[in-house]
Amino acid sequence: MADLKDFAEQLVNLTVKEVNELADILKEEYGIEPAAAAVAVAGGGAAGGGEAAEEKSEFDVVLTAAGGSKLAVVKLVKELTGLGLKDAKELVDGAPKAIKEGVAKDEAEALKAQLEEAGAEVELK
Repeated sequence: MADLKDFAEQLVNLTVKEVNELADILKEEYGIEPAAAAVAVAGGGAAGGGEAAEEKSEFDVVLTAAGGSKLAVVKLVKELTGLGLKDAKELVDGAPKAIKEGVAKDEAEALKAQLEEAGAEVELK
């Protein structure tokens, strides 16, 4: 029982970067997609500290415009979201739309950087 309490304490004290690495390991090695659990753990850890609780822990990645290279943006949205090509195109055509909602700050910033590199205009909310 003490081992489980130690394990729970370790999970609660993970940084956002460590949570993302854990999510990658679970996905790649075990086929588990822990997106909701990873956000819950990250949010739970932030809520534990006084100042950290005030900082926003979940972000929405919103595509505001496809930009000049629409095809590259559609392909990237397809890859990032796991949507089919038709659905990804509809999402890009319907901008402004949320690409992902409720993601950790590090992941949101990484998604924003990838989309902007492909030519899209992106906001974090």
